[in-house]
Parts: sequence; structure tokens; C-alpha cells
Amino acid sequence: MSSPHRPDVSVILVNYNDREHLGACLDSFRSEPSFPVREIILVDNASTDGSAQFAASRYPEVRILRNEANLGFSRANNQAAREARGGLLFFLNTDAALLPGALDVLTAALEKSPRAGAAGPALVRGPGRHQVSFGRRVDFAAQFVQKAVINPYRKIQLRFARKSRPVGWLSAAGLLCRAEAFAGVGGFDENFFIYFEDIDLCLRMRRAGWTILYVPESRVFHAGGATTAPRRARSRLEYRRSQLYFYEKHNSRASLGLLRAYLRTALTLARLRGGFRGAEGRSLRREYQAMLKRDGRRT
Repeated sequence: MSSPHRPDVSVILVNYNDREHLGACLDSFRSEPSFPVREIILVDNASTDGSAQFAASRYPEVRILRNEANLGFSRANNQAAREARGGLLFFLNTDAALLPGALDVLTAALEKSPRAGAAGPALVRGPGRHQVSFGRRVDFAAQFVQKAVINPYRKIQLRFARKSRPVGWLSAAGLLCRAEAFAGVGGFDENFFIYFEDIDLCLRMRRAGWTILYVPESRVFHAGGATTAPRRARSRLEYRRSQLYFYEKHNSRASLGLLRAYLRTALTLARLRGGFRGAEGRSLRREYQAMLKRDGRRT
């Protein structure tokens, strides 16, 4: 039931063969019955594991949009956002679950900060096990430093974080956006099939004058990799495809050139070590090669 003093929230979930986690995700909303969630929209990207049928039979409060093909994360989220009626949009992965009060805390953070366009929780995998779910710049040098130096330190630091702070970007594994801010920048860029769409969205929001808040008082459990782990090699390719597009869209030619050189070297080393075996491996190798030959910016 909605409170007249709190904005309504539309929860948006994109599902692709994640029957394993979907129940726990949806159950976590039922444990917060007093929170003003206007609606829960589940977009199913042509799952074959019965997860959409499971949700329909067990959770009648959930509105399900069924796609005949896997449209990707960005397109499916945009599809639901166009249907949503809430003043706030809460994007959540299906392998995530609210911990007590998580959404209430996020909503309060946006209410206190009128210029904040989005807020994200601490993503945890267990006691003392935090996921680094935010950052600042994303270019070749910054990514190297973040992964090699900052992330190991930050995983420890995050155990003690208590105060909200502005950041450059947040993970869309759990992301609360003002519908106004989301629509104002055109939603997710659908050129990203999966990966980097959240970083791109936050960057465009900041350029439009919004701030982005990391809110560690809000905590969400996130298993991570539910839909990508079974297709690890394909997921790595999609990660690199989105990474290249992000660099083409936002970074300097020098940074893009360094990334391309790094990926060509990595591809060569993988072949020398006997990678890309079998018909599937050879197909992936050809896709990598075609991806690295392509130049110019997508529109």
C-alpha cells in the first residue's frame, strides 16, 4: 500500500534462465509488505528453464512481459521502463535479494538529495564479502588501476562504510533511478547487449546535471553471474564488445587504441596456449577478430 508521502516504486527485473534465484529475489519484496512498491515488472528474455511459468504461478502480483528472443539487458529494461508507472525505477538482477530495509533506505536517500538521479546499495555476497559496485572514471588507465590496486583495498574498506557519497557510476545489479532522470537521458543505450550499460547511463546522467549516490546503509545480497556463468566464454566476448563500444563512445582515441592493442595481444596469447578449440571455439575466435577489425563509432 502506497504512502501519500512517499513516491511509488516500479521494480524492474530482467530474467534469462534464472529459475534458481528468482524465487528468493521475489520473496525478498514480500518480506517488506509496507513499502510503497507500485508494481513489479518481470521481463523474460525467452527463458527455456520454466522460470517465467514459475513466476506466473507463484507470484500473481508480478506483471510478466515475455519476449520471443533474448533482447539483451538494456533493451529489456527499457521495455519495462516504458510500461512502468512509478516515480522511481528500481532495476534489480534476478540473482539479487533485498536485505531488510534496503529499498526504504535507498528511497530516503533520493528524497534527501533532490539532485540525485540514481542511488545504489552495497552489494554483498555474505558477511564481510562486498562487491565493488561503483567507481569513477572508466578508461584504460583507470580500469587497470581500479582492478589491480583499488578493488582489493576497497573490498576491505567497504566493510566499514556507513555514509552515502557521490560516485561516478553504479552497478545496475541494484539501481534506483528517478523516472524523470532515466527518461531524460533516453534510458539505457541499447547498443549494449549486456555489460557497461550502467556505467554509460550514470555518465550521461551526470552530464545532464544529476548526481549519483552510493548508499552503503542499504544492503542487497547479490550472487553474481547467474545468467553469464553457464556461458562464460560467450560472456567474456560480450563484455569485450561492450567495453570497446563504451571506449568508442566516451574515451579518447589513445585509450581506445591501448584497449585494442591489449585485446589483440590477449587473443594471440590465448591461441598460442591452445584456446578456441572445437567448432564453438573457432567461431568465438572469428568473432573476436571481426570485433577488433571494426573501427569507427556506433550510432
